[in-house]
Amino acid sequence: MNQVAGTLSENAGEQITGMDTDELAEWFECLDDVALRHGDEQVRQLLEALQGRASRLGICRTAALNTPYINTITADDQPDYPGDGAIERRIRSLIRWNAMAMVVRANREHQGIGGHISTYASAATLFEVGFNHFFHARTDDHSGDFVYFQGHASPGVYARAFLEGRLSKEQLENFRRETPRGTGLSSYPHPWLMPGFWQFPTVSMGLAPIMAVYQARFLKYLENRGIVDTSPSRVWAIVGDGEMDEPESVGALTLAAREKLDNLTLVVNCNLQRLDGPVRGNGKIIQELESLFRGAGWNVIKVIWGSDWDPLLAADDDGQLVQRMNDTVDGQFQKYTVASGEFIREDFFGKSPELQALVEDLSDKQLQRLNRGGHDPHKVYAAYRAAVEYEDGPTVILAKTIKGYGLGEAGEGRNITHKQKELNEEELLSFRSRFDVPLDDDEVADAPFFRPEEDSDEMKYLHDRRAVLGGSSPARVDNAPSVEVPPLEDF
Repeated sequence: MNQVAGTLSENAGEQITGMDTDELAEWFECLDDVALRHGDEQVRQLLEALQGRASRLGICRTAALNTPYINTITADDQPDYPGDGAIERRIRSLIRWNAMAMVVRANREHQGIGGHISTYASAATLFEVGFNHFFHARTDDHSGDFVYFQGHASPGVYARAFLEGRLSKEQLENFRRETPRGTGLSSYPHPWLMPGFWQFPTVSMGLAPIMAVYQARFLKYLENRGIVDTSPSRVWAIVGDGEMDEPESVGALTLAAREKLDNLTLVVNCNLQRLDGPVRGNGKIIQELESLFRGAGWNVIKVIWGSDWDPLLAADDDGQLVQRMNDTVDGQFQKYTVASGEFIREDFFGKSPELQALVEDLSDKQLQRLNRGGHDPHKVYAAYRAAVEYEDGPTVILAKTIKGYGLGEAGEGRNITHKQKELNEEELLSFRSRFDVPLDDDEVADAPFFRPEEDSDEMKYLHDRRAVLGGSSPARVDNAPSVEVPPLEDF
């Protein structure tokens, strides 16, 4: 049985106007009993039956499209993580550094050339869990996965390809300078400019979600018509929460559900910020997107809180912590990103003695480091695995992250972070130390690219994981047969 905060009868915050609290507690106890004796599925069926009964009594009810502001997959239902977490963190940190260094060096060489640091900083874990455990390359016996990468996060994909040896240092030095062709790296995913690398263009914003839907549908068509066995393939699209405001992003959602495209997973990187401010400052973008996708018929998995929150939620016997999470808007959560632990203790947990007691054993520093779900590989892996195993339609994963994660004073969680292109020496040193990048103090100021020795544990693991998944990704294979153009006289 999935439980969030003890039994429902313990939830002191639940009240119904005009009903005695003791009577309400009896109803809760009855529901608890059904759950304990029969299980989650029977509880769902009972609630549906009660809704039907209310309708027959003439009581209209709007369908509930939102669930509480917590992870869909509880800590008890979370599978074990299959990878080496320590090595994966070291690899992820090196990719973070090289992605950041690429943009910083490009803008030092050519002021104003642009590029984005903060998007990949927020999405690194979402990408790396996929690269290490899910994104399958095309092989002779596997039709391959189709991955639409969040366009502004392209430096992170380039940085991983650099570690793999697919891109050279010289190419990284030419980020956003594509001429002569083949010597540099395109600003965003672009198959025309990098025909052997990128599979799909994903900028302008909104292209990836709608293309992913039709790609998944076409793969089903090929499979169902017996043309090509595409059953092993999965379509992934990693997009931003602000990007979901584009009409193209939502234009084909009901088609995906109607066609039951269980080969489609959309990952929304909910870092709560768009170009120059919050996506929904006085609202909750994750809750809004949950309603949108559930209403369209999608399976929704929310990845909001990291493992640091698990013991707090387990101790939330009266549901006050969950209610506080439900009540807090995105603008305030962004404030907590840059606030001190003392402020978080007073402002978020200081609403009641019960909430204060939950964190009385945590230091201010620990409160400041309570992690979000999209930065926790264990939570992200659980969501990806559940999406892959779901067989009744498409899945969306709403992962909460911090834009500019790791940039500290240079832009972590700040409104200016999307436009951040440069870091000074102090900020580079802080970044280096936070992610344990093996560079000496006197090296850091130049923001050099770093690749471990080929026989290092990191490089062996990096290559081994991709070998298990069929090879490098992204990669575009151009083996379509050529068609001879008929001569003009045939017409």
